[in-house]
Amino acid sequence: MGALKTKYIDLPMMADYLKSVGAEKVIGRLIPYLEEDYKRWEDFDKVPRTAHHCEVGVLELMPIGDKDTYSYKYVNGHPENPKHNFLTVMGIGMLAEVSTGFPLLLSELTLTTAVRTAATSVMAAKYLAKENPKKMALIGNGSQSEFQALGFHHVLGIEEIYCYDVDPKATDKLMENLKGVEGLKLVKCNSTKEACKGVDIITTVTADKRNAIIITPDMVEPGMHINGVGGDCPGKTELDSKVMFMGDVYVEFEPQSRVEGEIQNLGDEIEVTEIWNVIKTGKPIERAEDQITIFDSVGFALEDFSMLRLLYDIAKEGNVGVDQSLVPILDNPKDLFSMLK
Repeated sequence: MGALKTKYIDLPMMADYLKSVGAEKVIGRLIPYLEEDYKRWEDFDKVPRTAHHCEVGVLELMPIGDKDTYSYKYVNGHPENPKHNFLTVMGIGMLAEVSTGFPLLLSELTLTTAVRTAATSVMAAKYLAKENPKKMALIGNGSQSEFQALGFHHVLGIEEIYCYDVDPKATDKLMENLKGVEGLKLVKCNSTKEACKGVDIITTVTADKRNAIIITPDMVEPGMHINGVGGDCPGKTELDSKVMFMGDVYVEFEPQSRVEGEIQNLGDEIEVTEIWNVIKTGKPIERAEDQITIFDSVGFALEDFSMLRLLYDIAKEGNVGVDQSLVPILDNPKDLFSMLK
């Protein structure tokens, strides 16, 4: 039988926890959870996320489970939301035990989606990028950008980040938020091309729901690793299709990436490798000095499964969350109506 109480984490609780320990430390703690779950990829029942599209955005459910534990995330993506003072991306998630269906954890997954997205990016770069990268371009300086910057700096050792956004105020916000981070140099650039010149890693995290071309072949230099994060639904891309043929392409779950990722318009023209094939080896790929690698990341349910596992462990440690009675525990489990007497 599962626990009699469901662990519950709301947004203020999560914000207080991340402030107290540092988002970068949670990103670092999450990466081993991600690696552990990706290494046992074949243990999971996997499906592409279920998406409800509309003219202004998308609403999605992302389920996954193994023989012991099941999780799902509800998440949206509405690029015009900031005009209405809503976040572009908002999420909640649940973790449950398979044997009884009992909900172990109900949690916010807005702040923590940013954490897990950054952790996934850093994990992929750990296996795919050149050894000891020091410089990164960060294209798109919205809600995800600080988490990406912190993760790459604290975990992978990035020392210089060249920042660009079509909205200069977004870059100003990013630089203000991270101005006290020791050992990290942030440079505001006037164009994507300027930001990408001479870097080891390019990370794109833009939000427009359209087939955009943010990175073009002339911006890509030998030896670079490209971390494409913003292209995550049909009709939403960031990389020129020619860029996709300049290096080796890695994805999370190919059936989903073929519909939502940078490869969505390329059909069988392009071959990809699911990232779990690399992670299971436990060591980075062998890459030539001039080799280009591309991580076409759309976000997959397994990453939220790992995030929820970590949150449940943190909640059990007593560091965040409260116990809630979200489902009945009855003397007679066949008498639900007794709760109304």
